[in-house]
This record gives sequence, C-alpha cells and structure tokens, in this order.
Amino acid sequence: MNGIIHFETFLITGILLNLTPGNDTIFILTKSIAQGKKAGMISALGISSGSIVHTILAALGLSIIMAKSIIVFNITKCIGAAYLMYVGYKMLTDKSKLQTDNISKSGNVNYWKIYRDAMLTNILNPKVALFFIAFLPQFINPSQQNTVFPFLLLGATFIITGTIWCFVLAIFSSAIFSKLKSNKKVSYYINKVCGIALVGLGIKVALSERK
Repeated sequence: MNGIIHFETFLITGILLNLTPGNDTIFILTKSIAQGKKAGMISALGISSGSIVHTILAALGLSIIMAKSIIVFNITKCIGAAYLMYVGYKMLTDKSKLQTDNISKSGNVNYWKIYRDAMLTNILNPKVALFFIAFLPQFINPSQQNTVFPFLLLGATFIITGTIWCFVLAIFSSAIFSKLKSNKKVSYYINKVCGIALVGLGIKVALSERK
C-alpha cells in the first residue's frame, strides 16, 4: 500500500496512542475548561497543525538533526517549556472570569492566540519530533526508495484520528464545567488551576530527557 506495511496495526496503535493522556491533552483540557468549547477545539486544531509540521520535517529527514544533536534537543525543549510556563502564568494572572456564551459572542476571546499557543507548544516539544521519526518508519517498507509519501500518509492518518479525539475531549470537558461558569468564585479558581497545570506541564517538559 504505497510503501506502507501493516497499516491496520498502525491505525489501531495510533488510535490507542492518541487516547493516552499527554501534554497535548492537558493543554486542550485547560483551554476547554477555562475558555469554552470553541477555545478547546481551536487548541486541537493548533496541536494538529504542529503535528503536521513534525510530519513534514520527519518526512524530509530534518527531525533526525534533533534526534542526533543533544544541543538542538535541549534548546528546543527549553524554549517549549518556557513558552508553556508563560501561557500558564498569563492564565494565573488573568483577573477575568471563565468564558461564558455571551463573552464568546462578543469576540473578546483571541482565538488566533489560542491556536498559535497550541501549535507552538506542540512544535517546540522535542519529544513529539522524536516520536514521529521513531514510530512512523516502523510501518514503511524498508525497500521503499521514496519514503516521503508514506511518511506523509501515515502522519496524516495519525493526525486525523488524534484531532477527532481532541475534539471529543474539548466538547465533553467544556460541557462538564459549563454549569460552573456562572459562579464567579468557582470560575476564578478553575482558571488558576488551569494556569498551574500549564506551568507544571512546562516544568515537566523542561525536566524531560531524551530517550
């Protein structure tokens, strides 16, 4: 199949991996809970866009540079961790209450910023790059001369299934907390908890090691 082997196994494994909670899951959940369903879905699209970048880089062989160079890995890791902690800090210091339907309609939420933050946190996570160059080649025929197309096809499949799952997360997590949005005190603390979660996620990324 276009240089791809064991596609069914790849599909099942990819879905299971997407269901496993990770950094991207935490980011989407915090945005969904703090700023609503649309913000969560925009975050999912941002994460998916970052994965597209990783897929293209892996297909072209550029991600190997990160895998081979500890300096490049650490620089990327530190930038990504710092950015996550910055986003979390902004949520911690934000004095506004959680998103409501009326606020959402007024256009006060910067969805472009949410998309950008999600995409950058994914792109700047070196573990994602290492995952793509370690996982996808296992399902490409070793005798295949041009591996770019199989890489892109496998990457697209993984991203599509992952995006669907992220949409489900955004919808359900925002629905669960929607009734709390009218409570100013509760909404204030939820916003802070989400900020702490992102700061903690940044620290986790900073302390991660290449394996």
